[in-house]
Amino acid sequence: MRMGLVRRGLVQLARGSARPCAVGLALVLALAGAPVLAQTVAQPKPADKPASDKPAAKPAKPQAKPAAKPAEKPANKPGAPARDAGGGPPLLGLQIAYPSLDTPGGSGDLAYGAYQRGYYLSAFNEALKRARAGTDPAAMTLLGDLYGSGYGVPLDFNKAIEWYRKAAAAGSPGALLSLGNLTLAGQGLKKDELEAAKLFREAAEKGNGPAAYNLGLLYLQGRQIPKEPAEAARWFEVAAGKDIEDAQYALAVLLKEGNGVEKDLAQSAKMMASAARLGHITAQVEFAIMQFNGIGVPKDEAAAAAMFRKAALGGNAIAQNRYARLLAVGRGVTQDKAQAAAWHLLAKHRGLGDPMLDDVIAQLPAADRKKAEAQAARWEAGRA
Repeated sequence: MRMGLVRRGLVQLARGSARPCAVGLALVLALAGAPVLAQTVAQPKPADKPASDKPAAKPAKPQAKPAAKPAEKPANKPGAPARDAGGGPPLLGLQIAYPSLDTPGGSGDLAYGAYQRGYYLSAFNEALKRARAGTDPAAMTLLGDLYGSGYGVPLDFNKAIEWYRKAAAAGSPGALLSLGNLTLAGQGLKKDELEAAKLFREAAEKGNGPAAYNLGLLYLQGRQIPKEPAEAARWFEVAAGKDIEDAQYALAVLLKEGNGVEKDLAQSAKMMASAARLGHITAQVEFAIMQFNGIGVPKDEAAAAAMFRKAALGGNAIAQNRYARLLAVGRGVTQDKAQAAAWHLLAKHRGLGDPMLDDVIAQLPAADRKKAEAQAARWEAGRA
């Protein structure tokens, strides 16, 4: 298993192939891996930090009509910085009339909606206006996220921390989580795992699932705070209850091994299935193995094959290998050696060889072998 701290949760557990990491955690669970900080909010990372407020891709056409064009001309010339209504410094970038993101009769968050679509300057300006207008912890947290990521504004951990602290004082658990992550990583703040754990605990007690997951990881790793698997399991359970898929997977592994909790294969399978449904690729592989072998759930080779295929499509080499083996022998799925060869070649390209499947390829007719090689190449090209 591969775990990590989440940046709106310290970082995610293993999802197929290896990822870059920033904060190391040695976790004694099913597989080995290295963690990375995740985002404080689910944010699409662009290829390059945008210098303007133009999104990388054209946003979907909103259902609601844009606001009517004002009768009066704007005070500022197009492209000129607009003065904030509160008398503060000019807002950044070209001021545009951002269309309503609300469904009819609903009320959406324009700042966060702009952020999700890649309109980072619009998100910044909208959040800044709201933050200046009064106590708005969500807007303050978003400003911290923008400064902390360098999206639409220069990367500035000091300003990010300033906004996170204001948001935390106003009651934002997400801001506490972000401060905990910065403290743990030593970004803009003194690196201090004990202080980070305090911030995670405070956020978790306010209902923040990713913070509960992070705290559980620190207790499981036992670096500066005592290693207490039971305490780790308790916080994983809190986070799992909030649909944090990494926490569900982590708790499933502890339940399967009886580490910090009483061994319970049925409950482990339930947690693993939940994480798998939420898209956790490693959980999909583990749950497929449990289904195939009847561990904690009734044995079901067809369901296991379908789950292996799902994880294989997600790029997991182990799943690609296991699905190839099932195709080769026709267990849980119709036998198809050419398809088995194609999946095997994908897994092999990722470093997972298999002599048995090499033999399957060697025994294929030349036409089928070329077909499998071509298909694997197309799949690989599609993922590049």
